Amino acid sequence: MMLKKKLIEPNKNGSEKVHWANTGVQFSLLHTFRSRKDNENGQKVESVVLEVRTEQREREREREKEVQIEDARNMWKQIRDREAGKLRANSFANRVKSNRVFQLHLSNHKDIISPHKGAINSLQIDSTEGRYLLSASSDASVAVYDVQRPTAYESSTSLSKHTSLFVIDKQQHQQAHKYAVSSAIWYPVDTGLFITGSYDHRINVWDTNTTQVVVNFKMPGKVYRTAMSTLSTSHMLVAAGTEDVQVRLCDIASGAFAHTLSGHRDGVMTVEWSTSSEWVLVTGGSDGAIRFWDIRRAGCFLVLNQSQTQLGRRPPILKRSMITKDSSTKLRAAQKKHANGSGSRQLQVGRAPSKGPIKQRLHPGLLSTQDRATAHYGAVTGLKATEDGMYLLSAGSDSRLRLWDVESGCDTLVNFETVRLQINKPIQLATTQDSAHVFVPCMRTVKAFDMWSGNTYTVLRGHYECVNSCWFNQQDQELYTGGNDRQILVWSPVRSIVDEMDEGPAEDQDNWSI
Repeated sequence: MMLKKKLIEPNKNGSEKVHWANTGVQFSLLHTFRSRKDNENGQKVESVVLEVRTEQREREREREKEVQIEDARNMWKQIRDREAGKLRANSFANRVKSNRVFQLHLSNHKDIISPHKGAINSLQIDSTEGRYLLSASSDASVAVYDVQRPTAYESSTSLSKHTSLFVIDKQQHQQAHKYAVSSAIWYPVDTGLFITGSYDHRINVWDTNTTQVVVNFKMPGKVYRTAMSTLSTSHMLVAAGTEDVQVRLCDIASGAFAHTLSGHRDGVMTVEWSTSSEWVLVTGGSDGAIRFWDIRRAGCFLVLNQSQTQLGRRPPILKRSMITKDSSTKLRAAQKKHANGSGSRQLQVGRAPSKGPIKQRLHPGLLSTQDRATAHYGAVTGLKATEDGMYLLSAGSDSRLRLWDVESGCDTLVNFETVRLQINKPIQLATTQDSAHVFVPCMRTVKAFDMWSGNTYTVLRGHYECVNSCWFNQQDQELYTGGNDRQILVWSPVRSIVDEMDEGPAEDQDNWSI
């Protein structure tokens, strides 16, 4: 027997209409009606969503085709201008490289299989062959990959996989580091050596063929960064930035410390050699200071100050010489007049004035330690010099990027667009060959900026966690990035059909990369 319930329904005039109904039947019919209606609405919504997605995909494909057609037209126009002599060779090459940088995307033909079980802290391609990638990880391991000769192919997707040629970790190697490896660099002249720095207070120099330590250095604290000069012909020094206030120069040839550089008031997080002189070293510390050192002399010769600014880049040398020709002649005339006795009398070097307070003369090294100017409000986490060595890009924990004029020591006031940088560890910046673009790890993304305008050129998204390091391969025009997600991603420009047809396994020339 079905249960009946007294139902009350309002009439149109506002009065209530009372009647009895089978409750179970009514609710079942109502539920069936609602379920059918919901299914119909859901199907309609799904169909609408599919239509919108297909339209968006078609629009994206049409836009990509239009962009490719426009790029092809521009390329052919530039080729004709080059053939006619309207465009110089360097300008043509720079435009082609800029277009390739703009086309960087996550590679669909190259995949690096990372053996690391921790965050990727450092990446570097050797400068001799542009072929071998060196990576360092927080799990105290170091690995080497051949980025030109893949170890396996996927025929279905034409994907080349690159596994590590060898791995040095603490489980299988007695001489491996005990704690996180923060820096790994190649010996600039040959791939037979590479240098690693770790949080276990050690710097190891490794023989690539035997994977054995040939020289090691005991440091006073955690090693944040190591660097060697690519221009050096008269020394084999490794500059080390540690949590100690002093910068130490390790001599590979003798296996001892050459000397120390004192001036920072806190740990040194990043070091960078000048690209114009083998004797000039640039360091950035947790005290927010950027110091320039001539390793042949005591003390630093320049401390960057964020309050000293200039608007934009310097004019070229020829234009600058023409502009300053008149001013230089006036300055020389004034100096001669001053020396002839019209002005105050000059004092000889080393003598103090006979009247007034006697000022004590200090050694330049001691003077440099008293200079407390800062380049950033927080720690300096990254440094990168341009190819000509005339400018320096710095990144700080205050989430600021600054471009410095090395000659004047001033901030050029280039307004880089808003970035968010890591504050607790150093980051590795990368530039293109002509230094026109710089790649900056910005949390989970990598942003490519125009060096001279500060505008964002492109944003690369692919990592699931913070990105720590970037390295741009000049030979293949590829970008390699590593992050806390333990992945090494390859970003490459759009490939042509000719490149895909020419690709194939290459013969190995080295005796240790088998």
